[in-house]
Amino acid sequence: MTAPRQQQRVEKAMTINNTSEAAKAVVRRNTEEVQGGGNFEVFDELFADDFLDHTPQPGRTPDKDGARQLYKILRTAFPDFHAEIHWQLADGDRVTTYKTYHGTHRGGFLGVAPTGRKIQFETVDVMRVRNGKITEHWGVANLFSLMQQLGAWPAKQDRAD
Repeated sequence: MTAPRQQQRVEKAMTINNTSEAAKAVVRRNTEEVQGGGNFEVFDELFADDFLDHTPQPGRTPDKDGARQLYKILRTAFPDFHAEIHWQLADGDRVTTYKTYHGTHRGGFLGVAPTGRKIQFETVDVMRVRNGKITEHWGVANLFSLMQQLGAWPAKQDRAD
């Protein structure tokens, strides 16, 4: 391989790494400042106007407004809502994050009246970041566990077969 071709590969790898690190920083900022801090000015700064959620939560539209509404519902139901990020991986402009959300149930959530219970549930999500803005989201949240903690679903029971 010629030296110029090797240099091009190194430069391309550095560009991809810089893109990935910048994308991770945007996603982390959303998790910490918007979801955890309730700063919706930062939400408007970080989310693209044409944002698309490929896995919207029940009753939410798959656009920027739907994501904003979901975040506000979570902050109302769990005023101390915050996440512990366990790890993030980036592949170019896509960031995968595994985290556990924590909070105290102080407001209604999915038809469940406030219980005062402390909750936690895990999520894995992927966000695409382009030009410093979150443009797409795919995610899975363990809402079944959350609803069990709130008493809306029976807790897992051991069965003797």
